[in-house]
Amino acid sequence: MELEFRIEDGYYYTKEHQWAKIEGKTAVVGVTDYAQHQLGDVVFVELPEVGKEVEAGDTLATIESVKAMSDVYSPLTGKVITVNEALNEDPSLINVDPYGDGWICELEMSDPTEVEDLMTADDYRAYLEELELEEKESEV
Repeated sequence: MELEFRIEDGYYYTKEHQWAKIEGKTAVVGVTDYAQHQLGDVVFVELPEVGKEVEAGDTLATIESVKAMSDVYSPLTGKVITVNEALNEDPSLINVDPYGDGWICELEMSDPTEVEDLMTADDYRAYLEELELEEKESEV
């Protein structure tokens, strides 16, 4: 089955549809193409404060779309060192380029070994295929 969502190789993923791109001790964090499709048109992003300490699984940011409000959960434990201020001006960057200009923040990781708990791109593809199968079965 071919998925209609973009999944970037070399990134790590969570079951809540966040991604992390690891660069040394820093993780750039955002939401996946699947997540932005589910949300619809993003109209507002509440970014985390620089300096905020988060545990993996904590709420990191909030995204408001025309459909719903959704929490963004931190894929890793660490400290917010940078936020994507461009989202204040143009929250739709999350829809247009979720893996590029639509990133949310950068974390300085406390424990880089936590990356091992995240899914690889192939794991995430398989996870989305499972979700799609479950959705189709529930429609019957």
